[in-house]
Amino acid sequence: MSEWMDEQLRAHIATAEAGEALLPQLRVVGRVLCEAFASGGILYTFGNGGSAADAQHFTGEIIGHYKRDRRPLGAVTLSTDPTTLTCIANDYSYDDVFARQVQGLARPGDVVAAFTTSGRSANIVSALEAAQAAGATTVLFGGGDGGPAARFADHALLSPSSSTPRIQEFHTFMLHVLSEIVDAWADGDEEYAL
Repeated sequence: MSEWMDEQLRAHIATAEAGEALLPQLRVVGRVLCEAFASGGILYTFGNGGSAADAQHFTGEIIGHYKRDRRPLGAVTLSTDPTTLTCIANDYSYDDVFARQVQGLARPGDVVAAFTTSGRSANIVSALEAAQAAGATTVLFGGGDGGPAARFADHALLSPSSSTPRIQEFHTFMLHVLSEIVDAWADGDEEYAL
């Protein structure tokens, strides 16, 4: 194996090992999601670039299913509608593309989850701020210290790395753990889920 590949694998393993400290937080966020779905709440996700793909992945696991055959749950990814995104970006600014959607859709009882590697993108920060103002619960899937977005996160799930690939790899792990918790809860297996 080439040296750089070995370095990448070692960095991935180190991030995963450090991530063990986040397991209690994942259980809390899993409970938050289950309580929101139990009361008819919706999960709204978003991100930029690869983080948009992670947001869409999470929505797919929630509205579809992860491992168990269960009822669909309400989830929407705000970065998947090019007409709305380009309308808002053109008429307002790119910084508003998620915040305007959150203002129009999110309500108390909903969960708004942002995926970002840096936590510095203005459109992420403003959307989390708008979600808190709307009374929704905010979850940040970030990295490092979470950047400015962390100020508006009720729950900050921060990958223990400053490297974009490692952050995104751990985001996938976290969204899978949460999907497993939600699946178990929706299937009536609350002891397993929580």
